[in-house]
Amino acid sequence: MSHHTSRRNFLKSLCHSAAAIAFSGSAVGGRRNLSETSAGKPNIVLMFVDNIGYGDWGCYGNKVVKTPRIDRFAREGVRCTDFYIGSPSCMPSRGALLTGRHPLRNGLNEQLWKIDEHKQIALRHSEVILPRYLAKAGYVSGCFGKWNLGFAPGSRPTDRGFDEYFGNISGNCDYYTYIYNSRNDLHRGTKPTKAEGYSTYVFADAACEFIERNKDRPFFCYVPFNAAHFPNPKNKPPGMPCLWQAPDEAFARYGYSPETLDERKRYRAVLTALDDGIGRVLDKLDRSKLTDKTIVILLSDNGAFLIPARGMECASNYPLRAGGTTLWEGGIRVPCIVRWPGRIRPETVCREPLVSMDFVPMALRAAGLDLPTNRYLDGKDPTAALAGESPSPHKYLYWRWGSNSAAIRMGRYKLAREKQSTNQDWQLFDLETDIGETANLRAAKPKLAERLIAEHERWEKDARSGR
Repeated sequence: MSHHTSRRNFLKSLCHSAAAIAFSGSAVGGRRNLSETSAGKPNIVLMFVDNIGYGDWGCYGNKVVKTPRIDRFAREGVRCTDFYIGSPSCMPSRGALLTGRHPLRNGLNEQLWKIDEHKQIALRHSEVILPRYLAKAGYVSGCFGKWNLGFAPGSRPTDRGFDEYFGNISGNCDYYTYIYNSRNDLHRGTKPTKAEGYSTYVFADAACEFIERNKDRPFFCYVPFNAAHFPNPKNKPPGMPCLWQAPDEAFARYGYSPETLDERKRYRAVLTALDDGIGRVLDKLDRSKLTDKTIVILLSDNGAFLIPARGMECASNYPLRAGGTTLWEGGIRVPCIVRWPGRIRPETVCREPLVSMDFVPMALRAAGLDLPTNRYLDGKDPTAALAGESPSPHKYLYWRWGSNSAAIRMGRYKLAREKQSTNQDWQLFDLETDIGETANLRAAKPKLAERLIAEHERWEKDARSGR
C-alpha cells in the first residue's frame, strides 16, 4: 500500500485533581516497581471500537462483511446479546466505561462538540478511572487510540493513571493524516506527534509493543480504536472528498476497487481493516503465550449512526431500532465479546442484560482489589452472568440523555422516552417479543409503566446527587 500517491491522497488526502492526589502512592508518568501483590493477576485488554452497529460483524449475523478474526474471538469466549452502553454518544460512553459510573452521576452526560475540545476538562477531575484503581494492584497501564475525555491539564490520560498514551485526543480524526479540524490530533503522552500509516493498524501495533514490553508484569491495555467512526468533512481540506478510509488490502478482500465511491463497500473495508487490527492484538497475546493469562473485552462505544442526510446508512444495527445518539435499542445495545480462559467457557452466549460500567468492578475483583467505599459504582461485577452461573446482577438498567431522553429496562421490558421520536411520551416495549420496539404496550400495561416511571424518577434523583 502506498497512500502517498496522488490517488491515495485523493481518497485519504490529562494538574492532578484531589482524586489523583488520593492515589499519589502510584507514579503516573513513569514505570512502577512490580509489587508482590501483583503476582498471578490476569492481564486485561479492553478494546473499545467506535460506532460499530449491533449487526455489523459476522458473529452477530452479518452475512456480507468479512470479520473472521472477530468471529473466531467470539467462539473463544462469550458473545453477549443484551449488552448495553452507558450512553448513546461516544464521550459520555467513554466516561461511563472507565469510571464504572453512569454519565449522570460522573457529570459527563453530554457530547462536548466544541472544536477546541482538546482544551476542555470534560470528565471532572474528582472522578477516578480504571488504571488508577489497578495501579494499587501493581498494574502498568497504557492507552492507544481515541481518548475523547478532554485534554486540559489534569484531564489527559497520563494525568489520570495511564503510564503511557499514544493516540488521537478528539472525537475523530482522519485515518491517515490524523488531522481534526485542520490541526494535528495525534499525541504521545501530552505532546503532539506524527505517525505514518493507517490509524487502526498504528494503534494496534502500539498496543502490541506495550504488551511486549510488559509481558512479565500485569498490565491493563486499553485500545479505543477510532474505527469505524464516520468520515468528518472537518478533517479534509476544502474540496477534498470525505469518504470512509481503508487500506487497499481491505478492499481487495471483497474484490472492490480502492477507488470505489460506493459508501457501503467502503464501510465494509473499514470493518475488515478493523478486524485485522483487532487480530494483531489477539495474535500478539498468542505469540507471547499470554492468552491464558489475559482477560480480553471487545465492545462498541454506542450503536452505529444511521442518519441518511449525512450519508450514514452504511452500517447495520439490525434487528434493532434506530442508532447512535438515541435511546432506542440501536443506540445503546452493542456487540460485546469477552474471553477469560479458565473462567468463562468458550463458544457460549450470554443473554443477560449487562452494561459497560460493569467492567470496572469486574476488573477490580479480578485484580484482587476491593470496590471503592468513597463513591458509588453503577456497574456490578458481571463475571458470574458471563459465565452462565447466575442472572444479571442488575434488576434495572437506566439511561438519561440530552434534554428529554430517558429509558429503563427491567427484565424483558423497556420503558423509553425519546426526544427524537414523534411520540415523546413514555413508551413500553417487550424486548423478548418485539426487539425492534414497534408495539407500544403502555396502554395495555399501565401499572407496569407507572412502576417503571417511578423507579426511573427515583434513580435519576439519586444519580444527580453525584454520590
